[in-house]
Amino acid sequence: MKKSKYERKFRNGARAAAALLLLTVMVIVCGSKAQAAGRPVAIHCQIAGGNVNCTLTAGSVPSSDDGKYYIFADEVFQDGPTGRIVASVDAGSSVTAVFPLNYNTAESNLSCKFIAAVKRGGQMIQVSDERYITNPEANAPYTTGRMTRGIKGILPEVSAINSGELKDLGIQQVVYNMYLNEICAAPGEEGTLPFDYNGQTYYFSNGRITHYDQMVKGFNAQGMQVTMVLLNGEASAGSQDLIHPNARGAQCPSYALNVAEAGGVNHLKAVCAFLGQRYSGKTGNGQIDNWILGNEVNARTSWWYMDSANLDVNVSAYVKAFRIFYNELKAMNANIWVYNSIDQEWGRKSNPGSFLAKDYLDQFNYYMNREGNVDWSLSYHPYNSPLYDPYAWNGPAVWVKQGLSTPYITMQNIDILINYMHQPQFLNPAGQVRSISLAEIGYTSYFGTENQEASVAYGYLKAASLPDVDAFMLFRFKDDAHEMESKLNLGITNLDGSHKPAYNIYKNLGTANAGAAKARASEIIGMDIDQMISQNIIWTRGGDGVVQ
Repeated sequence: MKKSKYERKFRNGARAAAALLLLTVMVIVCGSKAQAAGRPVAIHCQIAGGNVNCTLTAGSVPSSDDGKYYIFADEVFQDGPTGRIVASVDAGSSVTAVFPLNYNTAESNLSCKFIAAVKRGGQMIQVSDERYITNPEANAPYTTGRMTRGIKGILPEVSAINSGELKDLGIQQVVYNMYLNEICAAPGEEGTLPFDYNGQTYYFSNGRITHYDQMVKGFNAQGMQVTMVLLNGEASAGSQDLIHPNARGAQCPSYALNVAEAGGVNHLKAVCAFLGQRYSGKTGNGQIDNWILGNEVNARTSWWYMDSANLDVNVSAYVKAFRIFYNELKAMNANIWVYNSIDQEWGRKSNPGSFLAKDYLDQFNYYMNREGNVDWSLSYHPYNSPLYDPYAWNGPAVWVKQGLSTPYITMQNIDILINYMHQPQFLNPAGQVRSISLAEIGYTSYFGTENQEASVAYGYLKAASLPDVDAFMLFRFKDDAHEMESKLNLGITNLDGSHKPAYNIYKNLGTANAGAAKARASEIIGMDIDQMISQNIIWTRGGDGVVQ
């Protein structure tokens, strides 16, 4: 594929300077927690056998009363030297403290954050930043081969498994939602599955878990890779402690997870361990290869609700939940990929209660680097703007621009996101670009089925041309009556189950019949679609983008 001017820009000598400037600005604006960075001792913690090895290095060994470093294991809601002392070691310029992982015990260190402290004047003084274990997969009993088939995905109707329509479409991936308030049960409830973890017993709804078992196995049986989105809906009897204290009492689709209280934190650990084990592909319940924590979490008032409008407060809470989610899942199945989730509102908020996707991503990445870089992945939703705009190949010039200041990142200018993730500070621990999943994207047929046909073809082919994109998840299989009230006729089948023309064009894409699909899309667009994509030809139109 021809390199865009933005990709070339990130490959020149200015890239390193830009990255340094970005990190410097972030340290300034992140508040007191960010300013605490740069303590004299660096700490790195990894699993080795049944132990945790924390290596401490210092250019200048800090003074102390007794010449020792003390390692504290803090829960995510604790700060400073307030958790458990798990080890001490003679202070030096390069030393290693070793202590038990204590996996699946009341004193498990798997999802703790570790700090080094020294005793000075009889008080414990923190001398390192916080660090999490960065290789939880070293503990995993399962290393299950991933069901990678290709990027063609969809949010399905479960009925389409038995009807054969998903197989007919050539679907290679599916994405689905799982709600904690549905799967978690309270002690004493009828029809529960007990799960013992970290010295406590937790309960899950046998009915809902069996539903997911059957569904996931059905997808797998047809060769489909499964991505599951974990959401925290309105509290049930079994999930009350999972809602963040600063999110209680509101009405919204999904709430911030409780990383502020011991009960909620311990429950979340157990949920993740349970799901990681059950859907490892080794227990007879199906295989889930990809997990996404939350949906468009920068949309604070909708999908990761907290009553704070402070970016750092919200991102910090999400990062804490993400660390638990990542470590507990990866400690069960080493080969899963774990994603965050942001929307397409890169530089403009349509809702004042949201955060900009770019700001959220930057702050998330800052914390992940500061507290121990791991192989997290990015879920992005590059919808058109407005959402009901029918032209994936010809967006409004006012909203779709070719630069980092663009209000929105859609499929037209998705290369901006891709190149942004190529920056050194965004690379994974192996120095590679992270997996990018376009886990939700849809095109309306409200303004004509031809526009939907061409948009589906453009979106898929653009995604397929980008090596860093691992999934293109079309939203959705069937129209939703509520969404249709907002002109969002996003399904490729109608409410009555009949197929729209977009069904057939999506079916042919990525197959031996792709030529016919491309010819049809090119006819609608008025230009050869392969040329448009390979040469990165961007059309935009004037006005405010409102389609009458």
